[in-house]
Parts: sequence; structure tokens; C-alpha cells
Amino acid sequence: MADDCFAHPRLAAIYDPLDPDRSDLDAYLRIAEEFEARRVLDIGCGTGVFALLLADREIEVVGVDPALASIDVARAKPGSERVRWICGDATDLPPLRVDLATMTANVAQEIVDPQTWQKTVGGAYEALRPGGHLVFETRDPARRAWEEWTRENSYRVTEIPGVGSVESWVQLIEVSWPLVTFRWTYGFAADGQVLTSDLTLRFREREEVERDLVAHGYVVDDVRDAPDRPGREFVFLARRP
Repeated sequence: MADDCFAHPRLAAIYDPLDPDRSDLDAYLRIAEEFEARRVLDIGCGTGVFALLLADREIEVVGVDPALASIDVARAKPGSERVRWICGDATDLPPLRVDLATMTANVAQEIVDPQTWQKTVGGAYEALRPGGHLVFETRDPARRAWEEWTRENSYRVTEIPGVGSVESWVQLIEVSWPLVTFRWTYGFAADGQVLTSDLTLRFREREEVERDLVAHGYVVDDVRDAPDRPGREFVFLARRP
């Protein structure tokens, strides 16, 4: 299931303006360079920011996401014709043989159902060529990131061309370990509409993730720090032998 902030057309349309700093993707671009990837599967591509960055580097990209509203935003962007967009998920992909599969940002943690997670890891494996890599990040549970998800820490007003002022903030709803649920609220000054978007993330320990990867046939080559969030996240680099 796609979260409302990706699936609701009005929210999908403002997703990028509300989060314009995507320097978190720099590490993934460097990894694509490191592995000399020419074909990439972007799982959970959202509004297509990373997929289009890859396409700018003349990389062949498949972007897959279950939220049609986000795919529609991606397809409307300049250069989108260079990317193959699929509305769906990694559990039912056409035959692919990519050099690299990625799950950036919250994607891996948004897959909360254990069976769906296993199928996603398996689907990525099938999409990789032998020697290809799956790379994704997940927060270190020990850092308890959810304690910072408060209105006080997140409230802001953003002026968006063609939309007007949008208030936004996040609030923690529930911690039912290993699941953490929070709610984003968006207020549109233009017409007074208020929309909310609830999202649940699954926090996995490093050892749990490594076991899942190995069970699907991967070799875990490395577990790195996220360069833009040192000490907060694990970045897994797993290879299909």
C-alpha cells in the first residue's frame, strides 16, 4: 500500500517542493559510479528524482512504485521519457538483468509486512544479473529516530509556486515495536483544506537484515554508514553471486 503523501494527487504534487534537498541521493550516485552500473532498478522510485538523476548520466533506468499519483508526477517531468516507469512493486517485475537495484530513503522501512519484505528482497534478486548489487538504507533502531518526530521539530510553512502557502508538520502516533507510526499534516492556505498522511515504518536490526539477505542467496559485501547521517543508518550492499 502506498502512503497518502505519495498516493494522493494533491500531496504527490507538492512532495518535491516540500523536500527539495535530496543530497541523501549523492551516496547512491557514487555507488552507481563505483559499480559502473549501466542498468538500474529504482524500487520505490516515488516522484522519480533519483531515476532521473541516473538517466541524466545516460544510465538505463526502470522506476517502480505502487503509487500511481507519484508515477504521474514523475512522468510529467522533463526527460521522463528516458525512464521506464512501472506502477507496481518488486514482487512482480518483468524479466530484467540490472547491474544495480536500489531502495533509497524510507523505502525499505516502509515495507512493513514480513512476507512482502521477503518477496521484495527476492524480487530484487531475480531482477539482478549475476554480480549485480542491491543497495538500500535503514535506520539504526538504537538511535530511536522517532523521538525527534514532533511538531516542534518539524513545523514549517512553504511557499509553492502555483499552490500557495502550505503548512506541514509531523507527529508521532504510536510505537508498537518494531513498528513506528507517525502522521504528517498539510494545510493549504489557498482553500483551507487540511490533509493528513499516516505512515508506518519497520525498524530492523542489522543482524536481521543480513540474515534475510543471505537467506535469499545474497552475499553481503558491506554495511556502510550513511555519509549525510553518520551513525544513524545502515547502508547495505548485497551482491547476487
